Amino acid sequence: METQIHVPVGSPVIRKIAIFVDEHSVAEGAMKLIKELRPAWDSSHVKTKLFTDGTTNKLVGCYVEDSPDDVVLVRVYGNKTELFVDRDNELKSFQVLHANGCAPRLYCTFQNGICYEFMQGDALGTQDVRDPFLLRLIAREMARIHAIHAHNGCIPKPNLWIKMRKYFSLVATEFTEQASNIRIQQEVPSKVVLEQEMVWMKEHLSTLGSPVVLCHNDLLCKNIIHNSKESHVRFIDYEYSSYNYQAFDIGNHFNEFAGMAELDYGLYPSREMQMDWLQVYLQAYKLFTKKTEEVSPRELETLYVQVNKFALVRKNKLANTHSHTHTVTHMTSPHLIHLICLSRHLTSFGASGHSSRQNTPPSILTSSGTLCFVSTNTSRPNLQ
Repeated sequence: METQIHVPVGSPVIRKIAIFVDEHSVAEGAMKLIKELRPAWDSSHVKTKLFTDGTTNKLVGCYVEDSPDDVVLVRVYGNKTELFVDRDNELKSFQVLHANGCAPRLYCTFQNGICYEFMQGDALGTQDVRDPFLLRLIAREMARIHAIHAHNGCIPKPNLWIKMRKYFSLVATEFTEQASNIRIQQEVPSKVVLEQEMVWMKEHLSTLGSPVVLCHNDLLCKNIIHNSKESHVRFIDYEYSSYNYQAFDIGNHFNEFAGMAELDYGLYPSREMQMDWLQVYLQAYKLFTKKTEEVSPRELETLYVQVNKFALVRKNKLANTHSHTHTVTHMTSPHLIHLICLSRHLTSFGASGHSSRQNTPPSILTSSGTLCFVSTNTSRPNLQ
């Protein structure tokens, strides 16, 4: 068993350009790359547009006025992102997804980033992913990716536990300010307790029977591009793509309904909305994997339960005679850690499969390559 993604035989060799782009002057560095990639372009007519200025990556689009549809994206890796992003795996994911019509063309790599084709369309928001028409497009596209075989005949192994361990090793336990230390001690369980939580999660989630498939693992709203002219959606940003549990990828996407800047878990999809989404997904997955049988009610219910256990898992510390919940492990996007974001006061996911979601879950931040837990009233940062 292995977690590696294998690039199809005969795939184009990725061009490597020996240029380093200063993150403080991305546009200038991008122009050097454009001279290599688009030598016919008149440099005096090349325009640049900064798409993001986040804490993880810098992204610039380059184009000429008379060909606005031919946009070359230059992405500069953020400082210390190599601590939690496997760049080689990202390139393999890019190639595999492109070979299957799910990703744009990768033009080249350079010393601290990549250049690739711009994907026409609009990035979605939290309201868009709830739209019945777009919801179905998203479910079908995820099914299409999940059906891709990129394991070279080997039995794929979920990358979740490996990543979880790696991120856990980056968790900071000491901070420079005494107030921060006191706050962490008061609001976050000890590292020993967190490790026990991880062991329990692995034991529990591994027995659910969720298939291991090729996953995006970071399907927040803005990573979904809708092309209204061609009536399809495509997913972008493959930094965290890997083999993983099917239900994790879906549950992680459902968590993203809550938004980024201001988390609102009242927006978590209802059972009815989830059932619609999962019905479309299962039908498409069967089609892409060449299975002819209809989706059964039992199959749909099983996936629903799996997805919500991966999206929101709780464990009572005390016996069932106690009514309060000890901890809830909320599976946020895998920027920092797939499963370690814990809260002591989040309503549990009950046996009925419904969550009241009355409280706001916690968030985590990065600083100098470490993972830092913060209180439950702090919103998750935009890390792209």
